[in-house]
Amino acid sequence: MTVTLYGIPNCDTVKKARIWLDSKGIAYVFHDFKKAGAPAALIDGWLTQVPWTTLLNTRGTTWRGLPETRRAEVSDAAGASSLMQEAPSLIKRPVLATGGAIHVGFSDAAYQDIFKPS
Repeated sequence: MTVTLYGIPNCDTVKKARIWLDSKGIAYVFHDFKKAGAPAALIDGWLTQVPWTTLLNTRGTTWRGLPETRRAEVSDAAGASSLMQEAPSLIKRPVLATGGAIHVGFSDAAYQDIFKPS
């Protein structure tokens, strides 16, 4: 199974996810939003699996720093996707891709469930 972790290296939650994966010996590719961006096809693919309200981080400083008029424009998946392409730091982190499935955020329990032996 190919595992890709998407995020920003200095994000505390991404750091926790990376430490967890490393401690379990799980090989993964890290996709840095700051260096590689977040193309439309990637975000739109995620939005077929998770709601835009889950993927869009409305609790962070990037969201709070947007003008109210810009925030008001986000009322559906298309608006959220466009905004996340412009500012990938608005994507809730980390995003974990495992064999076609997408998981947003990190918790020890969730990752244990995702990687439980079959």
